[in-house]
Amino acid sequence: MNSFVKGTLLLVVAAFFGECLEFFVNMILARELGEEGMGLYMTILPMVFFVVIIASLELPVSISKFVAEKQRETHYYMLKSTLNLTISFTIVFVAVTALLLPYIPIFNGYHPYVKWLVVLLIPIVSFTSISRGYFMGVQHMGKIALSNFLKKVVQLLLLFWVYQAFQFDLQMAILIAIASLIASELLVCTYLVAAYFIQYQMLRKGPNQYMNGKKVRKALLAVSFPTTGLRLFHSFTHALQPFLVKAALISAGFSSVMANEHYGLLAGVAMSIGFFPAFIGHSLMTMLIPNVSEAFINNDNKKLIRLLKQSMSITMVYGTIAVFAMNMFAEPLTHLFFDSSSAVFYLKLLWPYFLFHFFIIPMQAYLIGLGLVKDALFHTIWSHVISFGMMYILGSLESFQMRGIILGMNMGAVLLMLMHYVTICKKLGVSVYFMKKRFIY
Repeated sequence: MNSFVKGTLLLVVAAFFGECLEFFVNMILARELGEEGMGLYMTILPMVFFVVIIASLELPVSISKFVAEKQRETHYYMLKSTLNLTISFTIVFVAVTALLLPYIPIFNGYHPYVKWLVVLLIPIVSFTSISRGYFMGVQHMGKIALSNFLKKVVQLLLLFWVYQAFQFDLQMAILIAIASLIASELLVCTYLVAAYFIQYQMLRKGPNQYMNGKKVRKALLAVSFPTTGLRLFHSFTHALQPFLVKAALISAGFSSVMANEHYGLLAGVAMSIGFFPAFIGHSLMTMLIPNVSEAFINNDNKKLIRLLKQSMSITMVYGTIAVFAMNMFAEPLTHLFFDSSSAVFYLKLLWPYFLFHFFIIPMQAYLIGLGLVKDALFHTIWSHVISFGMMYILGSLESFQMRGIILGMNMGAVLLMLMHYVTICKKLGVSVYFMKKRFIY
């Protein structure tokens, strides 16, 4: 068994237990917040993730790619330059965010402390990103797996204890949900940063090859900026989606309360269940970025094709099983959250959206490893423009409503997957049908 499969299996096992815990977290939130509260929580969550993406500057991706491509002797000066860059960026971003957040209207319907919790999250994410990227690059996947698992354990225990011990109004209950998320991030940060500084000291004492700080920053930002743009666009669309869906449903005849409740069923129930198996895709993504980067820099086309075949085969197996299980057991699964026939219908109708997203996750990692981040960004923009347009047009029709929303989501996922796949095959020079090398006459 090669290192790619071993590392993937380790991450998959840890992520499986983590996702099981995440499932229980969402069940607790659904029962404590109710349909309206769940809708409000799912509406504010994309904004929190938007800040997280900017704070991380996608350093886990750029650092892991850099470390995988370079010799060990260069790692110390690279990490030293990265640390200086992160400290400077964090100070500036915290100051800017603290000034701007009070004027962002999306926070008006929430507890006033929510915005300050978001500010607190910035330095936590920034410094976690350095250590996470380094351990991904040197393929110390045990530390990544343990940190992901610890995060879910702490969040679940905090939510269970606080909600059982005290009673809160809706605003305070949502604040507690966000606070538990940030507390779990803080624990992960403490663990990873401590492990990182142990490795950092070991590198400092070993043989090192000097690298110019400006050159390091240029190499990192050449990957970080387009990858951050990609993630920011994802986050922006996720933040925009609740308002788009609600506006379309209101145009179709829903009241604002009904639109909020149905979005809560879609995002808080159907999508929580549907994306449960995606932990396998994210594990593949974590392993693919350094492996594809290393193979590409060494012009090892045989390994690149093998990695593509392995990742697509794994995705086909677990994706097909997951979609079949979701359709067979849709009713008992959704009833773990709410006793709602609408949630059952939404889960069944979304199967193409989930299946094709399972393929999109490792393909995105593959594009990053091949240096095609800009292609991934353009694909994402085009697919979302078309998808959102169809979601609003079809969702606004009284005869379609939520079915129109879901049809637009499904179409966007299919389009994005196909664009990613064709671009990868073209880059590797393989057929999109049989994945064999094409002959050039």
